[in-house]
Amino acid sequence: MSNKYLDVLTKKFNNKLNLSDKGNIVFINDVNSWLDIAQFIFSDKNLQFDYLMCITSYDLTETGKFGLAYNFHSTNLKHSLELRIEFEQNVEIQSIESIWKAANWHEREAFDMMGIIFSNHPDMKRILLPEDWKGHPLRKNYKTPEYYNGMPVPKDKSYWE
Repeated sequence: MSNKYLDVLTKKFNNKLNLSDKGNIVFINDVNSWLDIAQFIFSDKNLQFDYLMCITSYDLTETGKFGLAYNFHSTNLKHSLELRIEFEQNVEIQSIESIWKAANWHEREAFDMMGIIFSNHPDMKRILLPEDWKGHPLRKNYKTPEYYNGMPVPKDKSYWE
């Protein structure tokens, strides 16, 4: 392993992580260790990941799981890291909003669009869709409704491509 910060991370959480062969992507094996790992990468002097760039949710329908990709950057040490967690659909993920305030809206978007629940989030509610919207549109098995509150829901998405 060539990156010093990956050495620090794997030394601390060796049995809870898998390194990807695609660069600096680290998979977290133990979802229950997520909050400890998050606090460590924020506070450790060799890591200092002070900037949460984004959280991306994804649907692994073929395995019945969801995934979250967290992208971090250290503005002081000038290095970046992607951490991923893949988990069963009914598992709640610990919120990291208390560490990185930017997680607040990212986690709410993952909840709204994918249905992922973040435990200990201070305001876990929809952020993009109305509260009474049925389902989570980024799930691969999502069926767009014909109508919402009597209004037709557009199906033509050719202008997106």
